[in-house]
Amino acid sequence: MKVIVVGAGISGLSTAWSLVKHGVEVTLLEQGPIPNPLSASGDQHRIIRRAYAGQGGYQKRISEAYDAWDEMWSDVGAKHLVDTGFLLLSQEPGDEGEQYRDGLIAGGYECEELSPQETAERFAFVDGSTIRFGAYSAEGGVLLCQKIAASLRDWLKAKGADVRANARVASLDAKAGSVRLESGEELSGDRVVVTAGAWVLGLLPELGTSLTTYRTAVVYLRPPEDLRLSWENGPVILDVGGKVDGYVLPPVAGTGLKFGAGMHKRKSLPDVDRVAAPGEGEIIRNHFSPPFARIEEYRVENVVTCAYTFTTDEHFFVKEVGKVVAVSACSGHGYKFGAAVGRRIAAGLVDNQVDAARIWLEARDCY
Repeated sequence: MKVIVVGAGISGLSTAWSLVKHGVEVTLLEQGPIPNPLSASGDQHRIIRRAYAGQGGYQKRISEAYDAWDEMWSDVGAKHLVDTGFLLLSQEPGDEGEQYRDGLIAGGYECEELSPQETAERFAFVDGSTIRFGAYSAEGGVLLCQKIAASLRDWLKAKGADVRANARVASLDAKAGSVRLESGEELSGDRVVVTAGAWVLGLLPELGTSLTTYRTAVVYLRPPEDLRLSWENGPVILDVGGKVDGYVLPPVAGTGLKFGAGMHKRKSLPDVDRVAAPGEGEIIRNHFSPPFARIEEYRVENVVTCAYTFTTDEHFFVKEVGKVVAVSACSGHGYKFGAAVGRRIAAGLVDNQVDAARIWLEARDCY
């Protein structure tokens, strides 16, 4: 069996990894370098966590996600996961911080609830006067995206996969199972897996009824010096509460202190508007006061733009079109399932049971 994988973000790399382990001949094509800094998987780090508010199916699937990552760490010879735990904050009744906490409780998963004072005492960067409560879970942390991509790239090459960076696909023929590169070269396989992230609609425009592309950005900040150690030893903050859909990744294993706000996004093509606007970092930063004190003292070090596809219901998307299987995460939140996605898609191709993989990825089962 021969499979062409288009896109070397986490889903493409993981699918190629699992296919090679099944004995499949794999060609992996990436339009830029691997890792690609413009891809959704190309940033420094991403969150892995159990909490998923009302999407209980994904909460349950985190167990398999961890198992798949452990298999990958064994293969590449390094663990690219820092177990920081995660923190939830609630500012208003019914906000996402509260929803995530309630989802954990409903699923029977442990979390430690903290009063505002306890939260501020443990995490010095939190202004306790602005929150209703904090909730902490030890099960969660930071996935080191760039290290994962580089390790998988090198592992695939060592195992004989045809890994091609800077090989942009100009078009594909779903019926024939073939692709044409911008260079003019044509390749064919028994199946083609498209894991091209925000660029998928350029190859399969008919999926535009299900997928929408957004441009967003995250900011890397330098905290006040007296708060630096607190951040370096702090957890992932999955949600800061309120209305901003804000999250924070601590500076671990050589990464920076990253702030992102779900409300900071707009519809856009993936290659448009990829340079941060003047002052954009400060705009993102300022969404985080409250719940963080002295936010104006945090210095902007870098702003990274991102492009994602979203589904209307924030579930993964899998679609067969002829010999092509298109796979798309529901947003940047999909990274945590990357290794498991690869295993499921690879098994679906090998066993001719792609629909079973789709059902698992959509995770529409309840608690």
